[in-house]
Amino acid sequence: MATTKWSVDPAHSEVQFKVKHLMITTVTGYFQKFNVEVETEDDDFTKASKVLFTADVDSINTNNEQRDTHLKSEDFFDAANHEQVRFEGKGFDKVSDDEYKLNGDLTIRGTTKPVTVNVEFGGIVVDPYGQTKAGFTVTGKINRKDYGLTWSAVTEAGSVVVSDEIKLNAEIQLVKQA
Repeated sequence: MATTKWSVDPAHSEVQFKVKHLMITTVTGYFQKFNVEVETEDDDFTKASKVLFTADVDSINTNNEQRDTHLKSEDFFDAANHEQVRFEGKGFDKVSDDEYKLNGDLTIRGTTKPVTVNVEFGGIVVDPYGQTKAGFTVTGKINRKDYGLTWSAVTEAGSVVVSDEIKLNAEIQLVKQA
């Protein structure tokens, strides 16, 4: 069996998170700079020997500069001391023909915890330029406080400003490396 290396196609991939604000609306943020490296046995992603995702904290974008600066501060990600978010996959569990659970370790702000995300496999195709590509939709949830992102505030009426639950969403297209 041959080892196949895959890397992210950033032009056709995105990584976002969603969090409730004031418990009445959802704010969406993106990591604009991220990397994904995968090594598989041939083209079998269930036998991946390496799944590594990293995102640069300084690339957070919520379409609000003041909020982005706050997220990069010590109150949240502490970008000055913790430059990256990191996920290292430990194994795939097949749920159905195109649905999997990916288990791994997520590190945020120097704290590493096991996490499981849902992965929908979109398939493998050869694009018009002869490149072999694989597509995935990744979803999951984490509790931000598990990773030391504990800043909180309460409105005068007693509403929580930022929820603890963070929804994770990623559309990932990988390119097979020669």
